[in-house]
Amino acid sequence: MASLLSFSLPKLGIVRATSLSPTTSIPTTTSDTGGSSSGTLEEKFGRKGIKFTDSVAELTVRNGSSLKLHIPDAHVTSYLPKVHWKDDGFEEVLYTIPPSGDGKQSKGGIGLVLHDVSPQPSSPTGLKQVKPSQSKPSLLTTSEWSVKAVDSDAIDALQVALGSKSGSLEMTYVVTLYPVSVATAVIVKNTGRKPVTLTGAILSHMRFKRRGKAAIQGLRSCSYCTHPPLSSPFEIITPGEAMKPDSPGLFDFFYEPEEKPGSWKVQDIPFTMLNHRISRVYAAPPEERLKPFYNTPPSKYETLDQGREIFFRMIRMGFEDIYVSSPGTFSERYGGDEKHHFICTGPATMLVPAVVKPGEEWRGAQVIEHDNL
Repeated sequence: MASLLSFSLPKLGIVRATSLSPTTSIPTTTSDTGGSSSGTLEEKFGRKGIKFTDSVAELTVRNGSSLKLHIPDAHVTSYLPKVHWKDDGFEEVLYTIPPSGDGKQSKGGIGLVLHDVSPQPSSPTGLKQVKPSQSKPSLLTTSEWSVKAVDSDAIDALQVALGSKSGSLEMTYVVTLYPVSVATAVIVKNTGRKPVTLTGAILSHMRFKRRGKAAIQGLRSCSYCTHPPLSSPFEIITPGEAMKPDSPGLFDFFYEPEEKPGSWKVQDIPFTMLNHRISRVYAAPPEERLKPFYNTPPSKYETLDQGREIFFRMIRMGFEDIYVSSPGTFSERYGGDEKHHFICTGPATMLVPAVVKPGEEWRGAQVIEHDNL
């Protein structure tokens, strides 16, 4: 099991990835904006294994595994772990599309998505499913991230903490790199006088060698429904595109169209092939959560890249749901083909939003780890 560095910086502590300590403190180091010169960031926060260049933090641990974090939008654009024992045994995990022009930003990678869906004064409150049309624009579109602190443990564990504000919300985003895993965690604190209702996710766009050999496992017996993704600045496939039916090939004899939105099914097979277009939320149905006891989705599942013969374990904490999508034939629109493919997946709180009361915090995290070595 991967570990997650304590959010208390600069004092380094190791916390098991199975829980997020409610007593963890937030780093109070004076922040530096992501727009500051790379020299300023490097002088203040640079250390062995952590380098700042042009608003990008580059982390590299002892075994050569590395990641790149674009600071202004808290976007992880590259994760290159060592997955083979040979000297050049590094494989890029993330599917990222570079900016296409001025004012544009990279798409894909690992992106944090937060939406304020607080009910209007005339709207009823209570536990109910959130419709995409009820969401306000992503909080991150109006928030500029800055470096709050960094920490390390003999370059076997490297950590960068970013901070941002949006209205009454103070947000901390912690990215931690280990030799065989990467962890991303968010802390949202409500400093206002009214509760704030949020939906959110940490969505990872995972790269695969072949579309016909992309799969996930570990979600058997889990309830799921067809549902669009949360809209985000990092999306490659829009929510509208994700919900369009796929166009199966002439020899796709086993193709089955997706269920209608709002229709729930239970996964009855151990593997789910991701060559066709799907957009699903694996979760307990909202009405089930009103019962004293109900089944929740697993805390971890695995992505299987049979083309490269590697897998990655996805671990969720704090979030209630799991989002999984595949672009299917739309992959070709964004640089993919039969030999190059990507999916979007990660922990989410989508169907039943989280309510952050005044003075309280909400926390969620994702760990991507592997045993390929």
